[in-house]
This record gives sequence, structure tokens and C-alpha cells, in this order.
Amino acid sequence: MSIYREYDIRGIYEKELNEVSVIRIGYVLASKFWGEYVAVGFDARSHSPILFEYLVEGLNAAGKKVLNMGLVPSPVNYFSNYQEWNGITPSASVMITGSHNPGEYNGFKITVDKQPFFKEDIYALGRECESMDFTPKSQAREVIRIHAKERYIAFLVDAFSHLSGMSEKIVYDCGNGAAGVVTEEIFSQLTLNAKGIYTEPDGSFPNHHPDPSQEDNLEDIKKVLEKEGDIAFAYDGDADRISVLTHKRNIKGDMLALLYTLPMDRPTVIGEVKCSQLMYDELEDRGCKTVMYKTGHSNIKTKLKELNAEFACEVNGHIFFNDRYFGYDDAIYATLRMLELIKEGMDLDKELDKLPPMYSTNELNIPTTESKKFLIVERIKSLLQNPPEYFPPVVEIIDIDGIRVHFENGWGLVRASNTTPMLVTRFEADNEDNLELYEESINRLIKDVEAAL
Repeated sequence: MSIYREYDIRGIYEKELNEVSVIRIGYVLASKFWGEYVAVGFDARSHSPILFEYLVEGLNAAGKKVLNMGLVPSPVNYFSNYQEWNGITPSASVMITGSHNPGEYNGFKITVDKQPFFKEDIYALGRECESMDFTPKSQAREVIRIHAKERYIAFLVDAFSHLSGMSEKIVYDCGNGAAGVVTEEIFSQLTLNAKGIYTEPDGSFPNHHPDPSQEDNLEDIKKVLEKEGDIAFAYDGDADRISVLTHKRNIKGDMLALLYTLPMDRPTVIGEVKCSQLMYDELEDRGCKTVMYKTGHSNIKTKLKELNAEFACEVNGHIFFNDRYFGYDDAIYATLRMLELIKEGMDLDKELDKLPPMYSTNELNIPTTESKKFLIVERIKSLLQNPPEYFPPVVEIIDIDGIRVHFENGWGLVRASNTTPMLVTRFEADNEDNLELYEESINRLIKDVEAAL
């Protein structure tokens, strides 16, 4: 059951995702959507096409037909749900991807009726798969090839034709993930001055791990930017997360939100609990409506559609446009929206330099156990009703996803990771002394609680 996670299915190839388990996943998943057709794509990992064949077996055995888009980024897979293919509109889609996990991992991101399939739906699917005592076989292989990648490229080239001929020097890093199968063609058709590195899909990820939220993985693109570029972009393994780099800074997702929403007319913006308070305050000052919600791309997408908000973001680079787009996380689309801002004259660094100075940590992980992580968070929540003497004065507690503690001059977050045996923390304050105080106080509280368990 450990492969059935809150946002998707994720496990190690052969050990956990093998012929039997994946055929069963396909067979059970087929009962979760009403239509006859499901669109399936896969990432650059060497075992992704193998898992595709297993998944097809299970889906076909349950009477479903597969629209095969081949090797594509996750956004192309999401895009397929909004298109008609020779009179066929898929009722669901599955993206076979290990995202930014190490190369031995793979998984499935599932969309049903244009909505994320996650949380209890995935857990229930897992329970059904685990209770099966047979492995179904299909009588016929029913797979129809669709050119989703080509249609996606044409859609973006048409939508952003006004970028044609930009003079800025653009550099980008695909990390040997799936992004390279679309970026080069899009930039070429738009006649942009763009240079990519590691654009060739290679599931062994020979140059660096495809996770741009980790600073170490940006070293190579930073060197290219320094010598040859005006602006840089980096993508994760399946191109649903973006990093944007200038010569001055690596702009995190919450600060990107402040830039992307500047031309919008008082949009509703959804952020996660890890987003800077500065983002929420600045947006509210502009007349925008902000909503703080749970971490996780599926959570954010669902809330975006529920509120019909224009925009949403996560700190780690999941960017969601419901303004002029379909409301899912797409790093390629986010790249073009950023280039649009630059072409219209925005100086990214100057805009961010206007903001009040704030000091923050990156997302910090504290190892624990699966059995303890949620219990620790609950105990902390209880303790904060009457905090220990060493703890700074508490202004507000937000518990929509873990515990976000607001102090007089900043905040700290403790939440249980939904995918690993970790506690996730992040801190922000108006100066370095307060930042250190808040981090030390919450870490001490975590240690006290864990020691008492």
C-alpha cells in the first residue's frame, strides 16, 4: 500500500511497480471513470514504455481503449483532456512518470473528468488492487496513437506568436527529462534566441538530478546564464515545475506569483501554507483575493477549479494559470508567460527589489517515521494552546495543513510530508535574529515532543 500516495502512485520499478501490480492498477482504475477512452503518456525513464504496456493490458482487460501519446511532459498529458481526438474526448488520462524522483522510481499521475484523482480515491484504488487474487488479461490490444505533443506545440506557438523575435538571450535546462521533446520546437518556431542544455531525454539523468527546487541541480544552468544568457529556466523530470533565474536571484514560486499576477485585474490567487506572508500581504494590498491552502499539486488544482481562481502557486515551482489557460501546472506555459512579461518591459529584479526585505529558509526536512510524523504535528498543535516559557509569543495558528505559527515578526511551519517519513519545516522573519529565534524554538518543540513519544 505504500505506493498509493496522497497525490499519485509512486514506487520502485520491478520491486513495487511490476507486471502484476500495474496490470491490476489499470484494471481497477478503469472502473473509476465513465467513458471508453483514456489518454496515456510517459516520461523519459527507460522503464516507462514497459509500464505503459502493462497499464494498457489492465485497461484493455476492463474494456477501455487507450489513446497513446508516447513520450511527453506531464502538461501535454493534462492538455489531452481538453482536446477532441478524431471525435473522441478522453474521460481520463494517466501520466506515467517518476517526476523528480531517482531513476529507479516511476509512477502514475491520474486525471478523471479533468480533475485530479487523489487522496481517498487513490487509497481506495490501492485497497482494491491489493485484495485482487487474479491478474486479468485482455483479449485484444486496443491502442490508438494520438499526436498530442504536436497539437500542444501548435497551441502554444499560436498563443504566444507575439513573442516572436524577442532579443533577450534565453537559456534553459531540461535536466534530461521530458521537457526537451517540446521546448526546442516551441522556441524554434517562435524564433527565440534560446539555448538549451541537457535537452535529450535520458531516464538515467546523467548530468544532474531533475529537481530544480534543489540549488545543487542549478549549478550548470547558472554557469550558462552567467556567460550567455539574460534569463534562465530549469524544469523537473516531467516539466510541471519551473525555476526562474536572473543574474541576481533564483525566484521561488511564491515570488513568481507576485510577478505573474501584476498585469491581472485583481485576481483570486491560491497559495500553499509554505508561501511567504509577504506574497499574501502584497497581493491583498493590490486588491487581490488570496486563499492559503494545503500543499500538493492535486490539492491546489482542485481548489483552483472550486473557486474558479485565476492563478495558484507552490513554492517549489508548481505554477497554475486559470487565466487564459486550463488551470493545471505547466512549466512550459509558465516559461512563455514569463517571457511575455519581459517582452512587455518588466524588469524582474527591479520589481522584486521594491518589496520589503524578508529573511526565509528553504524547505527543511527533519527525518522521523511514518507512524510518528502526523502524531508529532498533532502533539505540537495541542502544546501550542499553552506554549512553553521559551516559546515566542504566538499571534495566530493556522492548521489547514500541519501547523503554521504566526509570531509578531514572522512565522514558522511544521507539517508531515505526505510522501516521505519526514517533517517539513519552513521559516520567515523580518530579520535574521528573529528567523533564528523562530527556527530554534520550533525545532526545540519538535525534539521535546518526539522525545516524549
